[in-house]
Formats: sequence, C-alpha cells, structure tokens
Amino acid sequence: MKKVLVLHGVNLNMFGKRDPAQYGTITLEQIDEEIKALASELGFAAECFQTNHEGEMVEKIHWAHEQKIDAVVINAGAWTHYSYAVMDALGILKVPIVEVHMSHVHAREKFRHYSVIAPLARGQISGFGVNSYLLGLRAAWELIGDHD
Repeated sequence: MKKVLVLHGVNLNMFGKRDPAQYGTITLEQIDEEIKALASELGFAAECFQTNHEGEMVEKIHWAHEQKIDAVVINAGAWTHYSYAVMDALGILKVPIVEVHMSHVHAREKFRHYSVIAPLARGQISGFGVNSYLLGLRAAWELIGDHD
C-alpha cells in the first residue's frame, strides 16, 4: 500500500487555539483525522507527524527516506521561511513533496512570502484552511500515480 507522510511544523499543534482569524478553530487532531479519512478513501495510508523541534523534523524526514515513503505533504510553519536544515533534509527525498499552508501566506506579512521549501516542492497550496491539507493530499495521490 502506498504511504504519504504529512508533516506539521513548529507551533502547528496550536491550531484551534492560535489566531482563529487566520487558522480557524479546527484542531490539529481534527485535521489529522480528516487527512487519514481522505487517504483511506483514496486507497493509501497517511501518517501524520508534528513537532516543535527542528532536529526531530529532520530525523522524521530521514526516516521517510529510509522507509521509502511514497510522498510528503508538509506545512513547516515558520520553518518554511528560514530552515535550511529542513530544506536540506527534504532535498534527500526522491519522492514528490507538496507544500501546504492553512492561511494565504502571500496575503500576509512580507516575510511569509518566501519559502526555502518551495524550490523542492512539486507545488504549493495555501489559503484554504484544512482544505489546503486535503488538496495537498490529493495532489500527492495524483503524483504517486498507480491508482488501480
């Protein structure tokens, strides 16, 4: 069975509590439930992982490489804009990477407009709340192919 790793970065465990005007009231646990339900519906498995520790994120990306995960969907949070460690780890992967953001990053503060991850990603989806994740998961599914 194909497997997608969904990575949630720094502070994203605070969804539902942090800035509901930007992120809504859905919690990370609810997002993960929706991700797993859609993956099951599409016929593959999704594993979700969140950390506030950059080294743990890097280690999980290394794990994805070793486990031959079929695709990665990532919302790196603030690491999106400056974490060369996360970027370098993602660069090891030979599978599709889809970058997602709940808020519309290009309509926010200027520093949020730049992503160090974007050059490695097959695409970026932002501004659709939890649907950014679900659209990203559908994109990963399409990129994986072999949907018999």
